[in-house]
Amino acid sequence: MKTIKFSILLFLFFAAATASAQQISKAELQVTGLTCSMCAKATETALNSLDFVGDIKPDLNKNLFTISFKSDKKVNLDLIRKKVEEAGFSIGHLTATINFNNVKVDENGRAAADGNTYQFINTAKKVLNGPVKAVVVDKDFISNASFKKNLASLKLGSYASGTALVDGRKTRVYHLSI
Repeated sequence: MKTIKFSILLFLFFAAATASAQQISKAELQVTGLTCSMCAKATETALNSLDFVGDIKPDLNKNLFTISFKSDKKVNLDLIRKKVEEAGFSIGHLTATINFNNVKVDENGRAAADGNTYQFINTAKKVLNGPVKAVVVDKDFISNASFKKNLASLKLGSYASGTALVDGRKTRVYHLSI
């Protein structure tokens, strides 16, 4: 009897973890520095090595990659950036479709969801529900000129470093524009 109860609890735990593991469903990634189809293929191969990447559709005319993610895996935006850089290129912009489930954005524009902390640069005191397209405006996710412009205008201590103290712990904060 204990084995059956334990098995049921274990199943429910993994079912809940699987259901909440996926929050970012897709992304549009513009890569700068691509000069040929071999460059695009190298970037695509690097991105495909990530276990959370499902499908990639490249548009070589715009240096754009539309990425869909596996529903049972947690997406790490920093690993996407790292793979693009390891392939020898950089990110021009990244727009992610993030699925929120009644996530409250506080009066300072900060929200936490699925283990990520988000700082919205253009919204506050709002409840996000459903898919939201958000542009990541952190360093190395936009051009250096755009980052410097944002750095001068935003009054956010977390923007320069990409981290903040959250509940007494240094935490990665993604800065988003919606």
